[in-house]
Amino acid sequence: MPMVRFRLIGSRASADSVIAALHGINDVEHVEEVDDLMPMMRDDSSSSESVSDSEGQVYCIEVDTPTDDVADTVRGSAEAVAYELEAGIEFVDEF
Repeated sequence: MPMVRFRLIGSRASADSVIAALHGINDVEHVEEVDDLMPMMRDDSSSSESVSDSEGQVYCIEVDTPTDDVADTVRGSAEAVAYELEAGIEFVDEF
């Protein structure tokens, strides 16, 4: 069973929109936002775990799919919605 994992860089609303779009794909078995095990570190701040007001948040999302074809559809849809919302997206093998 293929698992699609990606990081979305953007607002909470953008993450929610991408998750909602993925729930709408036929045969998607499970969509879940997971906690990042290693918080992003900032080099330019003594408060390295805080995010400035001008930066987007990072959301880690996993999607269970039954086939490689559905996984490809998930990747394409997630990328298209992220692009439309001006959010960044990075597909990864593991978090």
